[in-house]
Amino acid sequence: MGPNENASSREGARREEEKISRSPVRSPYPGPSGDSASTTRIGELLMARPARAPLLRRLLLLAALAACCSYYLLVLQAQASAPPRYDGFAYGGGAAAAWKDAVLVEAFLDPLCPDSRDAWHPLKLAVERYAPRVSLIVHPFPLPYHTYAFHACRALYIANKLNSSSTYPLLELFFKNQEKFYNSATSSLSSPAVAVEMSKMAAHAVGNSVSEFLSGFSDRRTDSAARVSFKGSFWCAVLLREWLPSAWGRIAYRLQHMDWHPGSPRFPAG
Repeated sequence: MGPNENASSREGARREEEKISRSPVRSPYPGPSGDSASTTRIGELLMARPARAPLLRRLLLLAALAACCSYYLLVLQAQASAPPRYDGFAYGGGAAAAWKDAVLVEAFLDPLCPDSRDAWHPLKLAVERYAPRVSLIVHPFPLPYHTYAFHACRALYIANKLNSSSTYPLLELFFKNQEKFYNSATSSLSSPAVAVEMSKMAAHAVGNSVSEFLSGFSDRRTDSAARVSFKGSFWCAVLLREWLPSAWGRIAYRLQHMDWHPGSPRFPAG
């Protein structure tokens, strides 16, 4: 091949490349007139790139909104609703009616707490001695380090619903049988099994069948009611004045060692 032919071939290739580069490209996007606009390959690529940023922002916003709603619903479900009435169990037949005309003692007791058990007897003696001028309300309070105390407090609300006169007898049953519901006695038992054992014990005090009492553990109202009480146990308040366990212990000791027979010189004056 001669020099002229080589030059002619190169010139033809150059012209072909220029022709290709200058040839119009039909865009898939309609122009202002409704027809397809001519653009370069670079312009086509830029125009064909989808606008993903707004869509991504919307998806992230929806995900954040869904997460907030889920958290809000979980918090509402976990919280206990406001109690329908004043919390606690009034001690004695006419205690509730005498609140306005009596010294009101409020005690927060854990049925499985040894301190609550030891404080209960002198507290009950004092209230019975000074009734009707003294009224007592016991608020069940399950301490977190007594594993099945919440079950015991629910049992009190179940008993109060089935037979209100059985609430305090059941509380005293728990005090007498605390060792059956903690430590090694329940180490191999599941939560439902402990509820069954409590129902067996409570059925005798309440006067209902075991199955009827056990069904109360499936009632959400007893679950909510047992979450209402606050503070720690043993804790006692007289006319909303707090009595710490140390101060109450001194009073309880004196009450426990008094001669409670009427006419005795050691019988406390009215």
